Amino acid sequence: MKVAIIDYGMGNLRSVSKAIQHVAGDADVQITDDHARIKAADRIVFPGQGAARDCMAAIGNHQLNQAILDVAINKPFLGICMGLQVLMRHSRENDGTHLLNLIPGEVVHLPRGLHLNGNKLKIPHMGWNKVSQTMEHPLWDNIEDGSRFYYVHSYYVKPEDVSIQSGESTYGVPFTCAVARDNLFAVQFHPEKSAFTGLRLLKNFIEWEV
Repeated sequence: MKVAIIDYGMGNLRSVSKAIQHVAGDADVQITDDHARIKAADRIVFPGQGAARDCMAAIGNHQLNQAILDVAINKPFLGICMGLQVLMRHSRENDGTHLLNLIPGEVVHLPRGLHLNGNKLKIPHMGWNKVSQTMEHPLWDNIEDGSRFYYVHSYYVKPEDVSIQSGESTYGVPFTCAVARDNLFAVQFHPEKSAFTGLRLLKNFIEWEV
C-alpha cells in the first residue's frame, strides 16, 4: 500500500508520517508534492496548519489545487486541521479567503469572550477535548464516543450540509470537528498528537475499505 502525505510546506508532516508508519505496517509512506506520486497513492493524507491565506498561497505555489481536488473525490482521503478547513468554500480568516470549494460551507472564528465555570476561555483552543460521534463511520471503530483528541485552532468549519458532520466538540459553543462524505474524512483535531485514540483513528483510515 502507498500512502501519500501531501506536502505544501504547511504542517508538521514528520509527526504525521511517523504516526502513520506506526500503524500502517509495511506501507510505503511518502511525504510528497509530486502530482504523479499523489495520484498513484492508495490513500491520501492532507495535513496542515497556519493561516488560511498562507495555506492557500502555499497550495497554489506547489500547483496542488487540482491534484488535491482530484484525489479527494476518488481515493480514501484524510484531512487534518487546515486539511479540513481549506476544503470549504470560504474562510473569514485574513479578512476573507477563498478556499478549495470542495465542500459548501464557511470557516468562522470561535466566539470571543466565552466563559466556562467563571473562567474566560482562551483562543486559540489548545489542548484535549471530547469528541461526540454524530454518525457511525468506520474511522470511529473501536474509539469510544466522547474520547478526547488534541486541538490547536481558532477557527472551525460550518458545512452547509449538516448531514456530513461526523463529529462535534464544544468549546464555549458546539462546533463541527469532523466531516465525512463518501471517500473523504476530515478532522479539526490532530490525531497524530492524540495518543492512543489518534493512532486508532489513523489505523482505521489505513484499513478503511471505501
